[in-house]
Amino acid sequence: MSNPVHGHLACGCELGFRTGVEGSPVTILIERKAATCTIAAHVGGLPVFDHREALRPSTRIPPPVQSDWEGEG
Repeated sequence: MSNPVHGHLACGCELGFRTGVEGSPVTILIERKAATCTIAAHVGGLPVFDHREALRPSTRIPPPVQSDWEGEG
């Protein structure tokens, strides 16, 4: 089974898949915007960015858990 190189969205736009950059293994491009597409973020020839790095777990140390805390009620 090969990897897809093209796709279609419900709005009619055509997608293309390219090798990505660091932090995101695949870049998705809007290869052709459909005449009926009303989504302003779909611009022909430009990539659609996934914010994969933003979905990673935080590297900050969380505050300590207070096991003796009781909420009201």
